Amino acid sequence: MPSAPAMPRLVLVTGSGGAGRSTVAAATAALAAQSGERVLLVAADDPHRAMDGLLDHRLGGEPARIGLEPGLFALRLDEQTSFRAAGLRLMERAGPLFDLLGVEPLEADELSALPGAHELALLDLLRTLPGTAAEGARGYDLVVVDAPPVAQLLTALALPAQLDAYLARLLPDERQAARALRPLLAGLAGVPMPAQWLFEARAWASAELADVRAALDAPGTTVRLVVAPPRGPRARAALRALRAGLALHQLPLESVIVNGAKAPNADDWADRTAWGGVPVHAVADLGREPERGDLFELAEPAALAAWPEGPVLAAREATAWAVSDRLDSSDGQLVWHIPLPGAERGDLDLVRRGDELLLGVAGSRRAVPLPSALRRCTVAGAALREGELTVRFAPDPSLWPASPR
Repeated sequence: MPSAPAMPRLVLVTGSGGAGRSTVAAATAALAAQSGERVLLVAADDPHRAMDGLLDHRLGGEPARIGLEPGLFALRLDEQTSFRAAGLRLMERAGPLFDLLGVEPLEADELSALPGAHELALLDLLRTLPGTAAEGARGYDLVVVDAPPVAQLLTALALPAQLDAYLARLLPDERQAARALRPLLAGLAGVPMPAQWLFEARAWASAELADVRAALDAPGTTVRLVVAPPRGPRARAALRALRAGLALHQLPLESVIVNGAKAPNADDWADRTAWGGVPVHAVADLGREPERGDLFELAEPAALAAWPEGPVLAAREATAWAVSDRLDSSDGQLVWHIPLPGAERGDLDLVRRGDELLLGVAGSRRAVPLPSALRRCTVAGAALREGELTVRFAPDPSLWPASPR
């Protein structure tokens, strides 16, 4: 049986608007290709086609070899094609419903991208990363994505978990639920209607959503944050909010690139609770629009190396949420440790809903399933100190097994 294709390393280059994300993404990809790797550069947020000018090549929806290095390929995210492909897959799964209703599914030419299609195209790219290949059987070693600004990126990356949670609530994967729904579906359609295909479609959708999360959780996936030099307390507060949003969604921040600065100002990065050990590098301002010939000059290896193993491993470890057991101590509690560097108490929103924790930080929000042990507890309190949120849980006597005497 053939082995599953390997997941290429993934670098998501994001940041604040207008900070030079495209330039940093292109330079990162060019430097990696120069080292002998096969690299795919994806222009996923480039409405003015700045990447075309940087590479001196008009990008399309299929990978094209870029002449800077033999192993460098690039494409532009094609939201129309991606939306049509996703729509056709969905309609194929919904075929039994169309047959029962006596209607014809839409043709590919009838499908036109709706608002939000760009974000869905990015998710579809992540879903298909293991099969990403160009020319021959060998796939890519690295995929560099010129991603949307942080707020838009987080909205897109949060979508799979949200959709999967909705599907789980509406179509619980249990046979007794299938039996309960069968009469209801029959009443809605006016004819006897099996519920099995609905649950098969739900399983298919969940599998596709899980593929997206697998790409984000892979050991080689990191985020590179590109920002303009912060000037003043308001700019520094905005940077902390970006950091908190990435931490909330457990995206490993591997480095910060200050674009247009001779060197990072230590005073701007002195808040250790926000940045900790994340390396901060500077990319000098050229005084003009960068061109193709500038990429290797900008790609100073210490700043834009595509695989700085130490920071990558540290970034991945820093995203872990851990539960500590204090049941044998005086308070008899369990504590959930949630790293949230950059978060401030006034921007924090925390609610327990059933078996989920609804957590909001600086405009970002996430619903997180509770670990199994914590589901049998009640929330006893929470505190935010030095970039870490600790949520205390007390065992619920009605749900917790009694200790042996």
